Amino acid sequence: MKALPLALAAVAAALISAPAQAQDGWGVAADVGLGAKYAPDWMGSEDMETSPWVILRNFDLVRPGQATTSDGSADGFAVLPSFNYRGGRDADDGDALAGLDDIDASGEIGVRLKYSVGDAFGYVAARKGFGGHDGIAGEFGAKYRIKPSERLTLWAGAKADFGDDEFVDTYFGVTAAESAASGHEAYSPGGGIYSHSLSLEWRYALTDSLALLGEARYTKLTGDAADSPFIEDTTQSSVRLGIVHRFNFRF
Repeated sequence: MKALPLALAAVAAALISAPAQAQDGWGVAADVGLGAKYAPDWMGSEDMETSPWVILRNFDLVRPGQATTSDGSADGFAVLPSFNYRGGRDADDGDALAGLDDIDASGEIGVRLKYSVGDAFGYVAARKGFGGHDGIAGEFGAKYRIKPSERLTLWAGAKADFGDDEFVDTYFGVTAAESAASGHEAYSPGGGIYSHSLSLEWRYALTDSLALLGEARYTKLTGDAADSPFIEDTTQSSVRLGIVHRFNFRF
């Protein structure tokens, strides 16, 4: 699975270098790029690390004639693709993980439903995992857009992350064999909401299609995930910064 982030990075780099397409017909626009993130080593870790950030986000339904630099969807309902990448977790990533099985990196593909009204929108997404987990994971929440200047756009957001039994058990469970090897009690968590988050995102337009993208996020693990015996810290903060190209997929 180590080839997965390299493949995603290559795709992102190719898309960033691609010219914007003609603005006619319906389509989907997205910010695609690369950056860095400073975040916990793994979900529940008390240690932080810096790692690459492959950016594929801010999908929007684009109407005929709408510019690729749009930083907000037209009012109404939209059905959009949803993608996610989760890094792997190794037993030697922290003392609390000693004796637990390694988890490979995971890709996730699914759908996102979005409803926009003015500067606000709500959304729900669900994705099927492959690689490190085969479960269903997603999130629901809302964001509010603030426009301090022509080039700078901010989004204040709140969301809840959820997963099915298989997903939550993969990242927060302890099997009988792992219990014997690690000393942690065997633990079989159920699916549901496993974290809540507050975030502030920003996008600063350098050109019509190129922009700096950043995010500061505060996350709190909850429910069965927070009660897992190897969790070191239920408070998870992260900061991300990257450069993106607003790519326009026209139909």
